[in-house]
Amino acid sequence: MPLTGRAALLAALGSLPVGIWDPSWTGVLAVNGSLALACACDFALAAPVRRLGLTRSGATSVRLGDTADVTLTVSNPSRRPLRAQLRDAWPPSSWQPGTEVAASRHRLTVPAGERRRVTTRLRPTRRGDRHADRVTIRSYGPLGLFARQGTHKVPWTVRVLPPFASRKHLPSKLARLRELDGRTSALIRGEGTEFDSLRAYVPGDDTRSIDWRATARQSAVAVRTWRPERDRHILLVLDTGRTSAGRVGDAPRLDASMDAALLLAALASRAGDRVDLLAYDRAVRALVQGRTANDVLPALVDAMAPLEPVLVETDARGLTATALRTAPRRSLIVLLTTLDAAPMEEGMLPVLAQLTQRHTVLVASVADPRIAGMARARGNLESVYEAAAAAQAQSERDRIAEQLRRHAVTVVDATPDNLAPALADAYLALKTAGRL
Repeated sequence: MPLTGRAALLAALGSLPVGIWDPSWTGVLAVNGSLALACACDFALAAPVRRLGLTRSGATSVRLGDTADVTLTVSNPSRRPLRAQLRDAWPPSSWQPGTEVAASRHRLTVPAGERRRVTTRLRPTRRGDRHADRVTIRSYGPLGLFARQGTHKVPWTVRVLPPFASRKHLPSKLARLRELDGRTSALIRGEGTEFDSLRAYVPGDDTRSIDWRATARQSAVAVRTWRPERDRHILLVLDTGRTSAGRVGDAPRLDASMDAALLLAALASRAGDRVDLLAYDRAVRALVQGRTANDVLPALVDAMAPLEPVLVETDARGLTATALRTAPRRSLIVLLTTLDAAPMEEGMLPVLAQLTQRHTVLVASVADPRIAGMARARGNLESVYEAAAAAQAQSERDRIAEQLRRHAVTVVDATPDNLAPALADAYLALKTAGRL
């Protein structure tokens, strides 16, 4: 039951002449008694807060960087009009810094027996679930001297999805996929691809593609055309251990890995391949299996939204065993992890053979663009030391990448902006070579 600034101002203005012309307790009591009576009447005429009905509607999900509108409906069942200030509280990461006060506070007037809606616009700065906190309402009387205040719990959750910034690369990658698949150019021949059709031989065709039985049945030489295999299985494995928490630029490595995984999933599903997701550190953090081509991308985005790096060392043996259970037949396993020497040499490299014996393995890692800049730095002693450290770090990554390639693993090491298209190109190269 707070007093307003208007009541304090009236008390000060009323006491000032009493203190100047006739300072006495009687004058002070007369002024403040009248003000207290006015406040009591104002409080009695203010609409009760506890009896208000509040319900929510609006957005339940939003991509990181976009806005989401959540509507709060306030019903006033009392016989007195509601004149109120309302604060709709959400976690601080629900808004851009400095905009919380303007976005969460509303003024509203609800006549007796009616309802009104107020809209809170969220612009989250982090992935994950954002849960609504309490709604605080301060109801004023007609004089604005005294107020009733109360809080209500009105549950609502908005899931903040990964931004999928790399979707801008999808049209160009799909064009290359159509070219591979023979929809916009001649079909290709490749070992391990599916037979498509026969056509007449033209100079320059590989003689190994000639179908001699078909040639014997007709007057012209016939060659076989092929298309990339479909219905291949791809398992995306996100390493959510401590190395994924390292920040490259303004975001953790895990976010760049998610973006690359989403682009690859969108491309592979268009190619007719089946895509599953496994997020693991020392336990399964997310698992998406058996989704259709139309459902797989929304399912992956929804599963990735609440994922956060866990500050523990990834259990490479557990990850490998879980991946083998998740992919029982030959698949392309895309492992989005780090190329740092210690985690790879002590964790993944000793158990990598278990994966490469049964599956095609592709390792994708986020590189820090500052390393290349530091390696070129010169001019003073500090810059030279930084350049030496950067050169050593890059040499270690190159050494680990070479060891992976000796195990027949395809390696993609790129900066956050280039990782997604580079991973998509590596997938298309494997498809062209018939290795899926």
